[in-house]
Amino acid sequence: MGKIILRLDRMMVERKVSLNELAERVGISNVNMSKIKNNKVTAIRFSTLAAICEVLDCEAGDILEYQRDK
Repeated sequence: MGKIILRLDRMMVERKVSLNELAERVGISNVNMSKIKNNKVTAIRFSTLAAICEVLDCEAGDILEYQRDK
């Protein structure tokens, strides 16, 4: 089975938003946002994903990528 890769770091660079600013505007801790940014999570709440998309003015598909097993 493949896996979902978060490409949040790429979108943050495009939107020129820092980790601290994004975490504050989304309403989660810097530590948790860092885990999301660095693909260190196995799940993400839809409400958190929606808030990230709202702040970054993007679609969920802009930061989620499906990667097939090799």
